[in-house]
Amino acid sequence: MTVRILALVGSLRAGSHNRQLAEAAVKLAPEGAEVDLFEGLADIPFYNEDIDVEGDVPAAAARLREAAAGADAILLFSPEYNGTIPAVLKNAIDWLSRPFGASGLKDKPLAVVGTAYGQYGGVWAQDEARKAAGIAGAKVLEDIKLSIAGSVVRFAETHPSDDAEVAAQLTEVIGRIHGEATAPVAA
Repeated sequence: MTVRILALVGSLRAGSHNRQLAEAAVKLAPEGAEVDLFEGLADIPFYNEDIDVEGDVPAAAARLREAAAGADAILLFSPEYNGTIPAVLKNAIDWLSRPFGASGLKDKPLAVVGTAYGQYGGVWAQDEARKAAGIAGAKVLEDIKLSIAGSVVRFAETHPSDDAEVAAQLTEVIGRIHGEATAPVAA
């Protein structure tokens, strides 16, 4: 069984190190796991219940919901903006939190990783993303963490997939998500 892991990147910048980290996850996914990098978070309007109308949901938001519905697990890549989660990632979580009680995140294993320029690698933002996703209904995998500090220097000339330490850590993260997604549900 192939486990489909939906990857959402909280940075829209073309040269984003978090996007590169997500690209590395796609490339490094072990056998039995497939990481699908979602494109289009920039096109999703800010969540507004007035436009979240059954049968008339904005197309970009509907695509996100469909992608999440088809995934077995979710992997968020979060930089840190002013000490917290980027708005584009929070907006994606907000859209996926609805409809209430039947969201695209409901009971799905979800992990948060990322890289940031600072010395802590974006841990505050990643903690905020875990909190929001958990409230939205995801089964947050609290013990799966990867916060890579000093992204501007570390990845100045090296893609994350070519950094042996990062590649090994990311492969382990994906393997653990795969294990959670295939684990039998406790009765």
